[in-house]
Amino acid sequence: MKRWLMKYTPAVIVCMAICLPFLHGQGSPNTEQGEASNAVPPVIRASVTPDSISIGDHFTLEITVDKDIMQVVDFPAFEGNMVSDQIELLAEAPVDTIGQNGRRIEIRKRYKLTTFDEGYYNIGKIPVMWIDKNITDTLYSIDSLKLTVTTFAIDTAKQTIYDIKPIAKAPFHPMEILLYVLLYFVIIRPLIICISVALILRKRKKEVKSGKLKPSEPPHVTAIRNLEMLHNQKLWQNNKHKFYYTRLTDILREYMAGRYDINAMEMTSDEIIETLSELGIAQKYYADLDKILREADLVKFAKYIPDAETNEKVYFDAYYFIENTKPTEVEKIPAAEDNGLKPYE
Repeated sequence: MKRWLMKYTPAVIVCMAICLPFLHGQGSPNTEQGEASNAVPPVIRASVTPDSISIGDHFTLEITVDKDIMQVVDFPAFEGNMVSDQIELLAEAPVDTIGQNGRRIEIRKRYKLTTFDEGYYNIGKIPVMWIDKNITDTLYSIDSLKLTVTTFAIDTAKQTIYDIKPIAKAPFHPMEILLYVLLYFVIIRPLIICISVALILRKRKKEVKSGKLKPSEPPHVTAIRNLEMLHNQKLWQNNKHKFYYTRLTDILREYMAGRYDINAMEMTSDEIIETLSELGIAQKYYADLDKILREADLVKFAKYIPDAETNEKVYFDAYYFIENTKPTEVEKIPAAEDNGLKPYE
């Protein structure tokens, strides 16, 4: 047993000597270096390039920070894009890493500035906020910045100051005059004519519908011809009853608008019959007209489908209403048979 202790005691003592400092919390060399590094505040440097400019020129403010990798710094932010009352912020670059040595890192931020006031500016030291564990502090750059702004020297004795020139009137060029002439005759004038014609046609169409514009031929001649054309279309024979009755009543309304100078196109069936009675027309002449209008209302609005006999009868009733109410003082036109204007038989 004694031999064993004597043999291994020196080795145990060496091991204890090496491990004892770590067991008692003395810390490793790396730990001591890390804590010491965190305790060292960052180093702030700042510069302006160039430090002498002409009024309105741009210059750069550069801020560099040498810090521990675990430390946090906050570069200055300028409110309203104004560094001071005279110095204006134009742009700023993002934070950039420019070097690293172990745990130490160097970062940089640049600002583009300008000023429009002449003078000598003492910008001073630039503040940077520092945060490390429970420490929050404002650090300042080592350098105190200065800026000189110069303006242009004007020798009024050698330079003549002129008044502002008036606006010069440029003469018309021949090609420019030709362009305006072509523009008028090719585009503007035809457009004016087209608009005028469209307005006249629209007005005439309204007057015809309202009965204010007399047609070039007697209304009864136009109405009988339109009735014959309607009959030849064979609309109700092809189950187009609504279109047949709509066109038939329109022909009668257009006739009454031209014959009696009333706005028949806009009147209801009852208003038309009442107006005709007030004009002194015999009831026997418009009794069949009343039946035609009411039959047409049923077809157009109630989807009523008359039989073939009724469809033929309303055609003849419309024809004889026009014949019986046409003006007698005008010269009698040739017989309907001679003009092909007789009703279908």
